[in-house]
Amino acid sequence: MFAHIRLALLATVVAAAIPSTPAIAYSFKTLNNQTPIVIGHRGASGYRPEHTLESYALAIEQGADFIEPDLVSTKDGVLIARHEVNITGTTDVSTHPEFKDRYTTKTIDGVTESGWFADDFTLAEIKTLRAVERLPFRDGSFNGLYQIPTLQEVIDLAKQKGKETGRTIGIYPETKHPTYHDSVGLSLEEPLIATLEANGWNSADAPVFIQSFEVGNLKELSQKTNVRLVQLTDAADISLDGTVIYNQPYDFVVSGNSLTYGDLLSNTGLAEIATYADGIGPWKRSLVSIAGVDSNNDGVADDVNGDGLVNDADKTLVAPSNLVDLAHTLGLLVHPYTFRNEDRYLAADYQGNPLLEYKQFFKLGVDGLFTDFPDTAIAARNNLAAVPEPSTILGSLAFGILAKRFSRKRQQPK
Repeated sequence: MFAHIRLALLATVVAAAIPSTPAIAYSFKTLNNQTPIVIGHRGASGYRPEHTLESYALAIEQGADFIEPDLVSTKDGVLIARHEVNITGTTDVSTHPEFKDRYTTKTIDGVTESGWFADDFTLAEIKTLRAVERLPFRDGSFNGLYQIPTLQEVIDLAKQKGKETGRTIGIYPETKHPTYHDSVGLSLEEPLIATLEANGWNSADAPVFIQSFEVGNLKELSQKTNVRLVQLTDAADISLDGTVIYNQPYDFVVSGNSLTYGDLLSNTGLAEIATYADGIGPWKRSLVSIAGVDSNNDGVADDVNGDGLVNDADKTLVAPSNLVDLAHTLGLLVHPYTFRNEDRYLAADYQGNPLLEYKQFFKLGVDGLFTDFPDTAIAARNNLAAVPEPSTILGSLAFGILAKRFSRKRQQPK
């Protein structure tokens, strides 16, 4: 009985130590010294199939400030939330015999792929499909339960939950493969702006960021809307020593522009971005990279932890770049992606504890971040906000308990 009492008291202490909103002001090094936002990446996609209303709702319930719908177009020009035009891996379309003849091969952004594609389906047909979990190591028990939402349905949810919670819930749409969509006569920018306009969200102070990996369509959008814009950047790989190997925006590939995302993240490139966008969304390894070990000198990172895979868990952190400071100097927000709880996405230094990664990036001054697990990001943010360094006893206890929880999960057999 006493053990249960101790646990109850401990739970009370933890609840007090990690409030739903920060209890003590903390001086975040963000661009505007405001609390960094937490963006539910495809919703709470660590817990539910991505880009479903249920995933977005859970992200909001967990405290996310923004929810992120990636946008592709249906055959009849309706914007829906899917990560790719190819919907094979995120829906149950392959189980629908009536759509068997829609299976085809297309080239999108220079990559040839086969499957079923959103732009070959009307919205009515899309609504007969159900979402499935994309990643095999995540919970698949919700497969086949949830519809694919439209952008309008995502906005309706954000507004509804905003009223219910008393918080402003924003949306952070990404225009997916704009060059491809233009090539098939289904431009994304016009229906996106029209939808935002119809909802009263086509202004600089609207709870909206629009993001894109391409440059041309963001420049186009900057002339058509006052909504805040974010230039996403990507990379192809990381070398053994942690050097990030950058690739290119696809519209640059098409136009013959030789600049890479690395060039965009230089001081000159950032100055150019500042002329048409309000922020950058870099891969997190552009801020804090990781280096591998090559004991056998084969030029490939070793499987250090012996789990049969080579991923972030086998690598160690290198010194942070100065990207946040460079961007802030030019008035640009910094929203890195993507933060996930699984060991395979965490550098060995964190010892399986994602809270430590969030705290490192928050301390670097990021203005927000994309996460599949909004609850973990909120816990880390609130701990940092409520417990200035040096930590109070309550804060240390609360954070320590959360850390132990992840440590125990890591030690469980996989």
